[in-house]
Amino acid sequence: MQLLRKIAFPISLVYALVVSIRNGLYDIGFFKSTTFKTPTICVGNLSVGGTGKTPMIEYLVGHLKASYKVAVLSRGYKRKSKGFQIASKDGAVEELGDEPYQIFNKFPDITVAVDADRRNGISNLEASVGPDVILLDDAFQHRKVKPDFSIVLTAYDNLYVKDWYLPTGNLRDTKKEARRAQVIVVTKCPDTLGEERQRMIRKSLKPKKGQQVLFSRLHYDDALKGNTPVLTLNGLLGQKITLVTGIANPEPLVRYLKDKGVDLEHLEFRDHHFFSASEIELFNSKPMVLTTEKDFARLKGKVAHLYYIQVRHDFLNGGGETLHNAIQGIM
Repeated sequence: MQLLRKIAFPISLVYALVVSIRNGLYDIGFFKSTTFKTPTICVGNLSVGGTGKTPMIEYLVGHLKASYKVAVLSRGYKRKSKGFQIASKDGAVEELGDEPYQIFNKFPDITVAVDADRRNGISNLEASVGPDVILLDDAFQHRKVKPDFSIVLTAYDNLYVKDWYLPTGNLRDTKKEARRAQVIVVTKCPDTLGEERQRMIRKSLKPKKGQQVLFSRLHYDDALKGNTPVLTLNGLLGQKITLVTGIANPEPLVRYLKDKGVDLEHLEFRDHHFFSASEIELFNSKPMVLTTEKDFARLKGKVAHLYYIQVRHDFLNGGGETLHNAIQGIM
């Protein structure tokens, strides 16, 4: 795979040129970006997958929903429905996509909708729901909408400034576009990340004046959810566990479980993978299956002895309060 990526380097140059021209046409107003009366907060990244967008959306929902009527709008990647859809308690994961389905199941008291056309989705939400704020999931590169506030995520072990463009690298947007964001969050940081290392990362990202650079780590819950009885990670020590993942970057989770001493068999699939009948049969032959919350949405009711581990962002150095105060300025 790495060899193929290197061979594709000329294609990555063409890709970077096309993306740069497209952004330039938006910058000069040749292509129009639409603003809306409802405050919109965009969470996105410059690369393909693996930076923690869904946990960040959930973090914002948890912070905002007590005071505001919150709606989440996603594309609904790999869903089997078309157009604008609002999540309901009777809906299926195939109609929404795994990530919006996960968000709705965790926060059934908010509105979760999907639409590949973000402008159409926002217009429909304003007309049908009238939310106080709309969170745009993975929409930073969709410049047909101009959000009121943007958060760009970049993973600690794969900073966008050190990456390259598709297909040689993982960048789907040009690096300088990060300057459109009000906040850059470096995610998946090690617990031991010190102030000097943070300073060096800030320097490499070269934020514009007034742009905040924050740092967060992933926090995994010890209590496992899913089937009964309730289990904890410590209670699994000494057992052989099958970990099933269909996410962009499972390495932090695998590393965490191994560091905890879990005896792990890892079955890894592509991001957003819809599991086949034969794969389901294989999982059911395992005495204990652990998965991610996103994958649980696609496996629920199909696999016995199935549990998932919840993950959330923990900000370092009071970064959460900094983010909250910045967002409050648009509300």
